Amino acid sequence: MTDTSFAPGPLDRHAPLYVAGHRGLVGSAIWRRLEADGFDNLIGRSSSELDLRDRRPVFEFFAETKPRTVVLAAAKVGGILANNTYPVDFLSENMRIQVNVLDAALEHGVERLLFLGSSCIYPKLAPQPIKEEYLLTGHLEPTNDAYAIAKIAGILQIQAVRRQYGLPWISAMPTNLYGPGDNFAPQGSHVLPALIRRYDEARRDGVESVTNWGTGSPRREFLHVDDMASACLHLLENYDGPDQVNVGTGEDSTIKEIAQIVAEEVGYGGRIDWDASKPDGTPRKLLDVTKLRDSGWEPKIGLREGIASTIAWYRQHADLART
Repeated sequence: MTDTSFAPGPLDRHAPLYVAGHRGLVGSAIWRRLEADGFDNLIGRSSSELDLRDRRPVFEFFAETKPRTVVLAAAKVGGILANNTYPVDFLSENMRIQVNVLDAALEHGVERLLFLGSSCIYPKLAPQPIKEEYLLTGHLEPTNDAYAIAKIAGILQIQAVRRQYGLPWISAMPTNLYGPGDNFAPQGSHVLPALIRRYDEARRDGVESVTNWGTGSPRREFLHVDDMASACLHLLENYDGPDQVNVGTGEDSTIKEIAQIVAEEVGYGGRIDWDASKPDGTPRKLLDVTKLRDSGWEPKIGLREGIASTIAWYRQHADLART
């Protein structure tokens, strides 16, 4: 069954809209953006209130709340160390979250759904910049292949729902995200919040040098999470198609350059060393964002500006920043 009558347009600001994972980095930013844009019937549940890995309560929740639109931002996430150490957790938990939410959304007639994945779905050695059609054309980065496989399965389930039921569900694949609400914990955080914490503590403690993992040569693209939230609303109101949409800036920097910006913005003047015995991960992950730009969206927050504001948020919330 294929429904060709759907045309993207403004969402009803008063219809029930469920943000799965509304307290996470991405979900909380999407929630803030929707509130600012006049949505007054937002639905959110913390993991203690609703365990998305538990199928029956998820179906009961959908039956009770009847959301018209769903943003699936809930996921078990972590940095390279966590992904490499706990692949079973990242595969099993993310698969359960996705299948439960997507099946319940289908059974209860959710009209519009946005599934959020990650740029790690693409092959480790994909041509740069990475186009959407490169999905499933090569081997994944081994350190996070379990998480990537789960997210690929989510994309395929969205495509299957479109083919079998004709629903206008879509997927978006963000690049590396950062911003307020990030995980700054010593174990399990991604590279940018890890660098912010490391350099801020080194500045505070007067440490002469800081040693980072790897060579610093890999290139990474970073998008502020508030820009990501803006892109999500834009896609919900302006895009419909089976292919996932890359969300990023279209520009990247080396990890060494990122570390230097962080050190400057936190005020750390010591030496920066690199431990080349530790893994670098994927050499480069720059997304081709032509499809998103052609739909009329552009990022607004520059990298240095975004890093500076994230440092300020971290210092204000250091006791709460998952430390």
